[in-house]
Amino acid sequence: MRRYRWWFGGLALVFVAIILGVFVFSGSESQQGQPVTDRDGPPGTGPLTIVALGDSTASGEGAGNYTADTSGLNGNWCHRSPNAAVYQTKVSGIDARVDLACSGAPAAQVALGETKQWTEPSQAQQLAEIVKTHRVAAVVVAVGANDDPHFSAAVTDCFKAWFNPTGPPCSDQLRTVWKQRVDAMVPKVANAVGDVKKVLADAGYIPADYQLVVQSYAAPIGPGIPENLRNLNGCPFRTEDLQWVVRDGVPALSAGIRQAAVQSGARFLDLSRAGAGHEACSGGADPAKEWFSRLTLQLKDLGQIDRASHALQESFHPNANGHAELGRCLTEFLGTSKGNAACLPGPDGKLHSAPEVVAN
Repeated sequence: MRRYRWWFGGLALVFVAIILGVFVFSGSESQQGQPVTDRDGPPGTGPLTIVALGDSTASGEGAGNYTADTSGLNGNWCHRSPNAAVYQTKVSGIDARVDLACSGAPAAQVALGETKQWTEPSQAQQLAEIVKTHRVAAVVVAVGANDDPHFSAAVTDCFKAWFNPTGPPCSDQLRTVWKQRVDAMVPKVANAVGDVKKVLADAGYIPADYQLVVQSYAAPIGPGIPENLRNLNGCPFRTEDLQWVVRDGVPALSAGIRQAAVQSGARFLDLSRAGAGHEACSGGADPAKEWFSRLTLQLKDLGQIDRASHALQESFHPNANGHAELGRCLTEFLGTSKGNAACLPGPDGKLHSAPEVVAN
């Protein structure tokens, strides 16, 4: 994988539009997971399994090593990676992990229905097939950013604003519409989670058989970027726009997803601060410290018409290190059976599950 050098600046202008659909990263105290006396876990046969549903945050976008069938084959660009967070979980008793998430997926494709994403049908319907051969102990859903908030387009607008330093920052316009967009997203996410519950209920599951988790998104970029990386060689964004992403945009998006989790009776895992100090470009000369990919161009894809429009798809997503940390936090969260939590960097420099604190 190679990143832009300054002499590729012209290419960036050509491919700005590519980013429009690819820069997406992805409750109430439920009694799910509580032991009961008359059942021995999920019904059916097969291994105890955790299933991931949603968009790029869950598919493993940015983590590399994508499965051949989801890396452009026959138009499928779901970009599922064996490095995705779900595969990094190590929950006691869980024997299998299944990733049905698809990069760029809206809530409607997670829900039951006819909506497809990169040729793939409903993820809830795919889950209905999984429960025939697996005993599903946990379902983790990460979706919503590709709906009304259009977080990918928001990041693209901020990218464009960097190219036009005499114009207004992207955040000037975004802050006037962001809450309205997030509010419109909430029922769509709640509906998708409701369909996941319906699939499991139709398969004979009761709430105590499994944990249902809705997670939010981490901010992939932040204002602590060295000036020498605030360009096409790293993270081309204006400081005021980076501040909006971290202080306003991602927290508001997370609050909306929490609301959807409450409405659908799922547990909520807040990732809004998960990347603090480890955002793209925050490591300066040492990108190994970062948990998110910088502006990334797959040069080999530019020479193929069917792949060129996806050459920037990995940019500003959790990288393999980031997915490993998210997997660690998710493991700790699933080790408890009720309540909500937030993924926060700990004193050891790693990501951990911490009790949720909700501002009054």
